[in-house]
Amino acid sequence: MADDLTFLAYRRPSLPLGDYTIKATQELRSVAPATRVETTSFETTRSFSVSGDRFTLPPETVRSVFPPDGGLGEHSAVLPHVVLDRATLPWERSAYGASATAPPWLALLVFSGDEQPPRKTVTLGTLASGGAFIPAPTLERGQNATDPVNVIDVPRSLLVSIMPSLDDLGRLAHVRRAGEESAVVIANRLPAPGVSSTVHLVSIEGRYGDSGFGAGPDTPGALVRLVTLASWRFACVSKELTFPYLVRALAHGGRPFRLPDSGVPEAEPFLRQGYVPVAHTLRQGGRTASWYRGPFVTGDSSADTRFGVRTPDELLRYHPSAGMLDIGYAAAWQLGRLLTLQHTTVARSVYTWKRRRAMADGRDEPSGHPLEIADIDDTMPDDVKSFLDDLARLRGVPYRYLVPDERLLPVETIRFLQLDPRWIAHLLDGATSVGRVTRADADRDRLRPPPVDTSKITGALIRSDLVPGYPGLLIDGYASADESAPLPLLRLERLSPTVLLCLFKGVLGRLDLRQPPEEQHFGVEPPPQGPAAGRFGKTLRAADGSPGPSVPPQTLGASGTVPVTALANAMATALGVSPVSLSTFDSAAFARQMIETAERVTFLRTP
Repeated sequence: MADDLTFLAYRRPSLPLGDYTIKATQELRSVAPATRVETTSFETTRSFSVSGDRFTLPPETVRSVFPPDGGLGEHSAVLPHVVLDRATLPWERSAYGASATAPPWLALLVFSGDEQPPRKTVTLGTLASGGAFIPAPTLERGQNATDPVNVIDVPRSLLVSIMPSLDDLGRLAHVRRAGEESAVVIANRLPAPGVSSTVHLVSIEGRYGDSGFGAGPDTPGALVRLVTLASWRFACVSKELTFPYLVRALAHGGRPFRLPDSGVPEAEPFLRQGYVPVAHTLRQGGRTASWYRGPFVTGDSSADTRFGVRTPDELLRYHPSAGMLDIGYAAAWQLGRLLTLQHTTVARSVYTWKRRRAMADGRDEPSGHPLEIADIDDTMPDDVKSFLDDLARLRGVPYRYLVPDERLLPVETIRFLQLDPRWIAHLLDGATSVGRVTRADADRDRLRPPPVDTSKITGALIRSDLVPGYPGLLIDGYASADESAPLPLLRLERLSPTVLLCLFKGVLGRLDLRQPPEEQHFGVEPPPQGPAAGRFGKTLRAADGSPGPSVPPQTLGASGTVPVTALANAMATALGVSPVSLSTFDSAAFARQMIETAERVTFLRTP
């Protein structure tokens, strides 16, 4: 199952980085008529190199980070971490030595408040110049002195206080398998509360020795240079901006998808159905206000639709009681036509397909003819079918047609909704109206309308900082309050940086918002005796996953660093693991105890 989570201590590459030579020899033997054996030898040598990332990382390598980039939640008891797309990446190089147990070459450093070092770009040729200590690198094949590299210069006194020890490094990176494998690198320092923090994923390749990290000469004002491969920023401000609080806050804005009451009796019937007043320019040049409703409705809507429309004006409806036009279905039809014309390849396919269909419908079989007339293929082309399927799920429909008034979807709200099958039908009818010129064309299209799924489709629109802050958000829909009837997910897509649309086939009875397994984070907790400055505790998990023993209260380092090795030893002792070593209580075992369960928030439909 994709929700299953497995921890591995490491995933080393099958072929280490470096230069290789392959030598191949082949011998051919032939037997002459006089039984003399002749041998011919062929030999060839080929060289190749296995290279990997060293001074830069492609942006797509970073799958996710925690705390989220730009987040403002209270995460001062959380160890930041980064999830990397390539499971072998932390072990492709080494911080010290080249043995089979060499520690990873990546470390995650947390800088809080005024500590944040400025990032600058230098070239590989000038990496070791500029006054900050860093060993001059030996360039590998494909690396040039002019290549740019991002660096940070950190005060030596600060860096020495926050750098993990060589033993700590072995437990601060592991592999997580949740459907597919990814590497996780954990920081060893808690963010400071109430201030902004910046996290840097830095290269420590070859920077460690027997005595620990090589920080260079200890002189007043000394700086140490590090190559930074990725970074993000967040602030520990309020627990109300963390995942469970953000999701629960959406419930307070869980009104139907409609505007607030206006106090005008004539407008209330329209507002209750999700209509909004919009500016409307008439064909004669006059201007008025008309009612518009997009594909989202607050209740049931009839699927009975008029197909074969030749102009959108045929779908305008006038309401004498309000003295206003309803332009919702006319707008859907016109939008479908414009979207088809915008995709010229699809427009040509629609026109050609309808011409073939007209020929097939109008063909008469001559009686007594000696030859059989070939059939005309009038099936819908694949590109047209794919285009219509996307439109039926509102892909390509501009956001303004979905949410015509910002008041329908205020900030930090969720709106539960249902798709109007008539709106979708008119959208598809407009999309297939290309080539519909004469009344006969319209009559033919009316007899064979585009396929429209008339089953109920429900879902939700979410506008919240939750959307960019948790890009891996999982949403599950069920027909009832329990999990016995899951609904097929038709679409889950971000419409804007802060707006998420999810559609399910069926009627929603329950909606779950949860973090995926790879977004689970690592945290500590106050000791059972109560919080104390510079102290923390941790409740462990037993082998079956149930709550286990707690470790004795631990003391943070002077800069808020977690003593990883001491904590791992305390964990192993509490769990009865003996003797305690990196091989008996490795990074996978440490991660399993440090990880916090991902939260899930459930919305239930009221009767």
